[in-house]
Amino acid sequence: MITWKLIPFSQLTNIELYQLLRLRVDVFVVEQTCPYPELDCKDTLEGVFHLLGYQDDQLVACSRLLPKGTSYPSVSIGRVATLQSARGNGLGHALLKQAVIECQKLWPNESIEIGAQQHLTNFYQQHGFTQTSEMYLEDGIPHVDMLREVD
Repeated sequence: MITWKLIPFSQLTNIELYQLLRLRVDVFVVEQTCPYPELDCKDTLEGVFHLLGYQDDQLVACSRLLPKGTSYPSVSIGRVATLQSARGNGLGHALLKQAVIECQKLWPNESIEIGAQQHLTNFYQQHGFTQTSEMYLEDGIPHVDMLREVD
């Protein structure tokens, strides 16, 4: 059972912030052996929300929800991460489903754009996203842009 919290940066507790940053660094920097600027100054922007998924008081999943015009012309979801030891039971799908639901609540009738790692294209397609760009390298990792049209 996952407990979801949707929190703007200014309301994150010190512990929540530490857990969030640790999970993202563990996944995107350590696990993917990709040194890059994880702290990109978007976390603190007005209108940005952090979706945190807890299981037994442990942060196991997170994503960042951004209003349109922040990363893309449309609303976007980024920094989608799950704890490595918690994978294999559909946690990633639950996270993305919840992220889409929260975006629809925050910004009704808006499309959602993402910059997806290319090897995860099929995963995102299962949630209604379609590829909108050719492959490009971001921090040395192949990515594609994807869009989920308004339902």
